[in-house]
Amino acid sequence: MSTKPGVTSRFRPPKFCFTCGVNRAAWHWPSVDYCYGCLPGGPFPAPSCERCGSPDYFSQGLCERCHPGSPHYIGQCKDCYAWGVYRGHQWRCRHCAWWASHNPLGDCRYCHRRLPIGERGACRLCIESARRIQQPGRDIDLDEGTRHGLQLFFANMPARRKLPLPAQSTRASRIVLDAEASAWEQPALFELAPDPEVLRQRATAQARDWTYRTDGIVFEHARQFGWSNRQTNQVRRSLKMLQILAPDGTTMVRATEVIRLRRYDAEGNIVSTLDVLDAAGLLIDDRTPHIDRYFDGKFAGLPPAMRTQLELWFDIMIHGSPIPPRRKPRDPATVKIQILGIAPIVTAWAEDGIESLAEISPELLLDSLPADAGKRHWAERGFRALFGILKGRNAIFADPTTGMPLTEPRRSTPLPADTETILAALNHSDPAVALATSIVAFHGLTNLQIRALQLTDIIDGRLTLPDGRVIPLAEPVRARLRTRLDHRATRWPRTMNPHLFVTMQTAPRLSAPSRQFPWLKAGISAQTLRTDRVLHEVQASGGDVRRISDLFGIGIESVARYLGVLDPDLSGHRPD
Repeated sequence: MSTKPGVTSRFRPPKFCFTCGVNRAAWHWPSVDYCYGCLPGGPFPAPSCERCGSPDYFSQGLCERCHPGSPHYIGQCKDCYAWGVYRGHQWRCRHCAWWASHNPLGDCRYCHRRLPIGERGACRLCIESARRIQQPGRDIDLDEGTRHGLQLFFANMPARRKLPLPAQSTRASRIVLDAEASAWEQPALFELAPDPEVLRQRATAQARDWTYRTDGIVFEHARQFGWSNRQTNQVRRSLKMLQILAPDGTTMVRATEVIRLRRYDAEGNIVSTLDVLDAAGLLIDDRTPHIDRYFDGKFAGLPPAMRTQLELWFDIMIHGSPIPPRRKPRDPATVKIQILGIAPIVTAWAEDGIESLAEISPELLLDSLPADAGKRHWAERGFRALFGILKGRNAIFADPTTGMPLTEPRRSTPLPADTETILAALNHSDPAVALATSIVAFHGLTNLQIRALQLTDIIDGRLTLPDGRVIPLAEPVRARLRTRLDHRATRWPRTMNPHLFVTMQTAPRLSAPSRQFPWLKAGISAQTLRTDRVLHEVQASGGDVRRISDLFGIGIESVARYLGVLDPDLSGHRPD
């Protein structure tokens, strides 16, 4: 059993993969002794860096540049604190390496550190700081140069001396500098990860001037959504950490900086902190959507022309196009499936030396399609959309999918569910599991419809769906509904969440539960229950296509999939 490492272990190089011995282990906490390429059941694609988004994964969610234990991690010189040295150089810049080989170890007379010192009893950093203000023709004054602090530099670069401004232009120059400083905000040049323990201590003992902006909203959210004292304190501590980490003068917080707090506070409430900052008008939402990260991961390393064409297709698919040829935006789930279908083929074309999608002929496209009916169907759908958009934008000369027939997807045979499993879920001790199972088992709703149900959708024992259907609830469903509502009122008496199904994570906010709730605990999926319900209706109605279509809100083609499964005599009821 692994334990959470201390601060110093973050800077040690992680151990090598147990299998290949070449790459580093994917995670050192929690302990994963394999790289992503050698994980059992893999290989799996390594994720992008959580800090900078780089695809060069190293370990612990970070890339080679961001992980402190990587040989390519850039740090500071241990003698002069200059930025830009590597572990392989013993954390010393070139100047300090030479200085250490020519001077003895001792205590610096000015900064009182123990390190190589020169003839005047000063270390190299103190001497370089004094040289910065040295007047031409005069010796360096170490007392004056170190009185107000030490000047840091970039590694392996000569330190520039500060030249005094002419007396007649000093005031004017300062006015110009002040004006520029007020008009521009200095971005961070590089990021230094703070000590998590010190950060938690400062967040507990200190607060900056943002507290008056956020505390009122925190307490208002706590009152409206029924936050516990623990959750309220978690959000306040996270806000104090953000205030401590932010540079002076910063008035806005980026969402990625809030998410990064998980590195320093494992018990922080990130979602509620984002809600408070958004309500306060202090949030800049710079989070990259999951579909964007998925696209970048699948099409990394392609030729520039091909990558540009794919980005054009992806942008129009996600956001649509208001200019002719117009196109409505597609659901990200649909785009993800199409990417999954075309990504292996496009990558293979790039490996064969193809630079642009304009080089693809109908013959090459047909030869590249997979033989499996399911994979071929989605590849054909993806390429139809891809080449159709590129042809409409004059990015290619001809559409190779013109006249290409669409392969029908392979359809599975629907089968009834195990009765004992359904009865166990209907009589589950968790009221949420019992209610969700009964709604699907008796009325055949989908998992998406279950998650979207709100308290106001049920009036006088009747359920109204967004598509206009009104369903009288069966008596077993009503009994489980009463039990669930009593449990909700007892467990979360002050929640403002309007959804019928509320969890510990969604009770303090207004979002719907996750798609796995409550089916992981039920031991059966909503789709299995819905399929079982449709099959029973097919048998009871004698294959009445119109009745099944109206009852479950599905199309004629979907109804035809269920007909004749249990009783071969119903095959005559298939639509023409």
